[in-house]
Amino acid sequence: MQISLSRLIIGLIFLIAGIFFIILTFFSVWWMFLYSIPLMGLGLWILLNKNEDDIEKRKDLKEKKYRK
Repeated sequence: MQISLSRLIIGLIFLIAGIFFIILTFFSVWWMFLYSIPLMGLGLWILLNKNEDDIEKRKDLKEKKYRK
């Protein structure tokens, strides 16, 4: 599985921000926990989403072949 560099960077930023917010929850206000869970989930989804890398075939090329 090959991950593009942009997906890796953004996914890790969201994941680290979520972990950072969880750590802040122990030392400050509890509502930071509500932000940490979606951030971590979004970071994991960005890292593990493989459907985004699939390239669809162009349908217009197929139609041009039939017109000739």
